[in-house]
Amino acid sequence: MSQTAGDARGNDTALARLLTDIAACRICRDTPAGGPANALPHEPRPVCVASSKASILIAGQAPGMRVHLSGKPFTDPSGDRLRDWLGVDEAQFYDPDNFAIVPMGFCFPGHDAKGGDLPPRRECAPAWRSRVLEQMPQLKLILVIGQYAHAWHLGKLRHKTLTETVRNWKSIVASSDTDCPVMPLPHPSWRNSGWIRKKIPGSKPSCCRNSSGS
Repeated sequence: MSQTAGDARGNDTALARLLTDIAACRICRDTPAGGPANALPHEPRPVCVASSKASILIAGQAPGMRVHLSGKPFTDPSGDRLRDWLGVDEAQFYDPDNFAIVPMGFCFPGHDAKGGDLPPRRECAPAWRSRVLEQMPQLKLILVIGQYAHAWHLGKLRHKTLTETVRNWKSIVASSDTDCPVMPLPHPSWRNSGWIRKKIPGSKPSCCRNSSGS
């Protein structure tokens, strides 16, 4: 994923235009998959931090309610846990020279009957994901968080269960693109605390301990 200075300037312009288009996107409200009955019930607020300089992409699921209200990714307990896993503070985390943050769905999808977040909207990734990734050829590592990001980014490298996928992160990294390997993570939601303690013992997943050097 080499890139010249001229390419970088061109990418900045194209990326800025793309992010403007994403901010104006209302696909999930106006032309939802499955018809009008499946329209997003609230006003969309796309949250996406793409960058032509970041070396690491965080590929998450979709914003929660707190992120929907703030317009800033991971401004919730999941973000606190993820930053702890990565060994970075908020200033480092939100510096677009360090991290790009591009979830599978850009808008808060709403809550299910039990109060949990619904899956990322089906319309979002097909419409935007490849276009965003094409504007970030400088990436050196992709951290994929949760099953939906695993499914998109890992392809055949994904194991049968999320547990097996995360536990086998070393072989996945070794088998993925050498210029920009992909590293699977569990979702840092506190709803997953019991699963993480049981399935991935330790204060943080071993893949994060390795990547942060702690």
